[in-house]
Parts: sequence; C-alpha cells; structure tokens
Amino acid sequence: MVRRRAEHNECEVFSLEEVSLHQQDIERIEHIDRWCRELRILYLQNNLIPRIENVGRLKKLEYLNLALNNIEVIENLEGCESLQKLDLTVNFVGRLSSVDSLKANVHLQELFLVGNPCAEYQGYRQYVVATLPQLQRLDGQEVSRSERIRAGQGLEEVRRSIRRQEQEYARRRAREREEAHQNRADGEEEERRVTQGNSAGQKESEEEEERQEREFWEKPCAFSPESRLEAHRHLEAKKRTTEGEQKPKTPPRTLITAQGRVLNLNQPKLDFCLSEDEEANSIVLDLAVYRHMDTSLLEVDVQPTYVRVTIKGKIFQLVLPAEVRPDSSSARRSQTTGHLLLSMPRAAGEIRATSRVSGPAGKPPSRRTAAGTRRNVIGREWLEADPAHRSVVDLANIVPRGAGRGPLEEGMTRRPAAAATERPVAEDFMDDPDVPALI
Repeated sequence: MVRRRAEHNECEVFSLEEVSLHQQDIERIEHIDRWCRELRILYLQNNLIPRIENVGRLKKLEYLNLALNNIEVIENLEGCESLQKLDLTVNFVGRLSSVDSLKANVHLQELFLVGNPCAEYQGYRQYVVATLPQLQRLDGQEVSRSERIRAGQGLEEVRRSIRRQEQEYARRRAREREEAHQNRADGEEEERRVTQGNSAGQKESEEEEERQEREFWEKPCAFSPESRLEAHRHLEAKKRTTEGEQKPKTPPRTLITAQGRVLNLNQPKLDFCLSEDEEANSIVLDLAVYRHMDTSLLEVDVQPTYVRVTIKGKIFQLVLPAEVRPDSSSARRSQTTGHLLLSMPRAAGEIRATSRVSGPAGKPPSRRTAAGTRRNVIGREWLEADPAHRSVVDLANIVPRGAGRGPLEEGMTRRPAAAATERPVAEDFMDDPDVPALI
C-alpha cells in the first residue's frame, strides 16, 4: 500500500517525504516508522486506528493528520521532534489530561481536538492553552497573549474539574463497552441460528433480509469506537455476500474452437497494421502497444497460421493470411513509438501470384517515359480458376490436337512410327505359373 502511494517518488519508499493513506480501513499503524524515516507529512484520516503508535522514530515529521479515527488517548508522540501540526478532529479523546504528553513537542503550533468528547468539557480550552505554552492555534482559533495569561490563572481549579469530568466519561465508556460486547454476542448467536436454519433448508426470504438490514441501521446506539467498527464490519460482510452472489463468473474466452478454427481476438483494444514485405518475403505485424509499458509485461507466441500477444493478461490474437516460420520470426519494440513489431518469414514453398498484367490484344501494356522509350509494366493479379483467364502455360495443350494427320509442308517428310520390338528370351528362363505376371 505504501509503495503504491509512492508513485510520485519513483516507488522509492525510504526517501518518501509525504504519503497519503486515508480511507484505507487501516486498523493499526505499523512499519511506517521503519520504512519512511524521511517522512514530513503523513495523512491517516478516515480510518479505524484506535491508538497512536509506531511513529516515534519519525524525527522529521511536521504534520500528522489522524482525523476521523477511533483514538481515545494522545500518546507516543514525544519522539516526533519536528511536529508542528496535529489533527485529531472527530475522534474519541476523553482523557484531556493526555495532552500533557505534547509538552515535549516544543515546535507544535497547531492542534485540532474539535469533535472529541474532551472538547465538551467545561474549561477545555483554558486547560489546553495553559498546558501547552508553545501552542499558537487551537481548533483553528489563534491563541492570543492575553488568553494565555488568563488561562494560567486558576489552573488548579480547572485541572480538578477536568479530572472529575474525565472520571465520569470513563464510567460512561465502560458501560458502552459492556453494551457493545453484549450486542456483539447477541449478533453472533443470531447469525449462528440463521446459519443452522439455512443448513436445514429454511432459507430466509428477501423481505426478511430487508427487515434485518433496516433494523440494524435504525437501531439506536451510542457513537463510539465499537459502533464505528461494527458498522464497518457489517458493510464489509454485506459487500462480500453481494459480490459472491451477484457477480457473474466470466467464462474463459474461446481462442480456438472445437473444430480447430482459430479466432481473431483483441481484448486490449489496440490498433494494429498487418502488411507484407515482398523483399524479405515475410509478413509484418505492427501492434500499437502502450509507449511506456514495460516489455516484461508482453508475451509473444507465433504459430504457423496465427500469432498471439498477451498484454498484461489481455490477449491479442490474429489469424495470418499465409503460413509462416515461427523459428525464424523476430519481435522488437520501436524506440520512438513503443510499438511491437513482429517480422514473420513465409514458409518455404508459399505461392505468390505475381505476373505480367495483360494489355490490349494480349500484349503487355507499356508507357512512354520522358526519354521516349517504352517500358513494360509488371503488376500483381489474383489467381483465376477459369481456364479462359489462365496466365500460366497449359501443359495439357502443349501439342495441338491432330498433330501428324494434316498435310505436310513442302520439304518435310513424315517419320514412320517405330515398331515395337521384343527382347529375346534367355536360355535359362523357366516359366513358373505360380509367379504373377509383371505389369
């Protein structure tokens, strides 16, 4: 997760100076103090973090944002020597006396505690201002010099009042924990009962599920770390159930049919160009791969009749117009465009229809150049099945029919046909009737 957030730093974690890990459902701070020693700004708002821990080694940390979490005590920040701003908005800090631990952070200038239970205590602002003389702004309001002087007057009485309110809040939190524990036990028992009923074949209807969902969200409960955690787990369970039931399984794509027919496929939706190199007698495929994509993410498979390229798990498959030699094929990336260029030589014996284009009256067409000479034009034509359009020599009619029967021209004589002669029989020849005759 940290490495993904380090894209702007070329994915280097050790030299990170700022990282944002908000809204990631993090339930504990760990490893960050060992991986990112150069960190100056750390965003951890809107998670499920219950304690401030494992940040004491971040000596250069200047800004720590822990808003919208489940923190109840301010602690373990003495090692953050450069800390200037601390945001604990909307947490569950009830022990206001824990701000005494911030006295060691001599560079602390801004502190946000609005939205916490301690912010409702009588004498809250006076106590914080008197406890932290280095503070310049509290909850977004500037601390004036006169306010600091007034805060120091009658501090002992304010401290005793704060202590009594903390004890009352601690008793209320104990009751909330006990109720949350009981509700969780009842929920597990209900879930076990429903599971047993489902295993016995008693499936709940959609109306019953909707009723339970509505009852869960409409049931009154105290705003506490336990209720936030319970709501989060309920949403996660609902999400997993919905994805498991409604998400259809994608069937595997058919690349080759049962009859052996190869199909064309372009899953990555890339532009391509298929051409023929007559000089090299090869087929060239220009595939417009993403310019900045790493070549290790490409897999090329050349077959005699088709080519397959896998780009980050997506398949590009193309049937070739002629048979090629896979062992002599080559693949390379363009250094300017990043395109993938495949050169596939044709197989030996591949027929190419190149012939002279016929002109009027069966003569080859010609064109006159600037010098006045005539040049024959050589072109390409498709192979025709009609004998009337045949452009190759017909061996069947190489000798005219009825040759030797017509009248002879003057000075020519007809040679008599050679008579068939038989070879003499050898003296030691024996005629065996069991031996079949030679054909």
